[in-house]
Amino acid sequence: LTSLGAQAQINELGIFAGGANYIGDVGPTNYVKPNDLALGVIYKWNRSPRHSWRASFTYADISSKDVDSDMSGREQRGYEFKNTVKELSLGLEFNFFDFNLHEPDFKITPYIYSGLSYFWSDELYIQNGVTRRLDSKGNLAIPMTVGLKTNILENFVLGFEVGARYTFTDNLDGSNNDDYPQLAFGNLESNDWYVFTGFTLTYTFGVKPCYCAE
Repeated sequence: LTSLGAQAQINELGIFAGGANYIGDVGPTNYVKPNDLALGVIYKWNRSPRHSWRASFTYADISSKDVDSDMSGREQRGYEFKNTVKELSLGLEFNFFDFNLHEPDFKITPYIYSGLSYFWSDELYIQNGVTRRLDSKGNLAIPMTVGLKTNILENFVLGFEVGARYTFTDNLDGSNNDDYPQLAFGNLESNDWYVFTGFTLTYTFGVKPCYCAE
């Protein structure tokens, strides 16, 4: 059974744990500065040693304050907001080096991931400096992730990744609510981003595949 299990690694199932930050019209403009918790689950189907189909669900808080910005205009304005992101993401993960989990030797590789994400977040607007919350709404985003992973133990893969999401909304922060156009502020021509930074830990299992040319 032990020998059979060591060869059965076409699937990966695991967790993501780390932090989240947002980039937009409120607070600092740092690209990678996790300041809120992000947790998720990940599934991968290893199509070959170089690429995997990947699905994930991630829950994260995002927040920002103008007082933390190094831009004087934002510091004086003094806005702040809090929101949540619940993201379902599907796409392709590509390994720069062969990462064949059916071989017992130590392996390490950088990787990239992209695809399409659909996320839910609350609609916000800011009035007289106070953030007001409306119903949740879904939007699309494009994930752009870079990472590094290695097989730390038999059947376990540890990774570290940074994943930026370009969203198709400018209202994660309440700066551009369609129902309150008179309250809009900031750069109305630039959509918001959010970033997940953290570790992945997956367990490998399943029927050993045949990596053959078609």
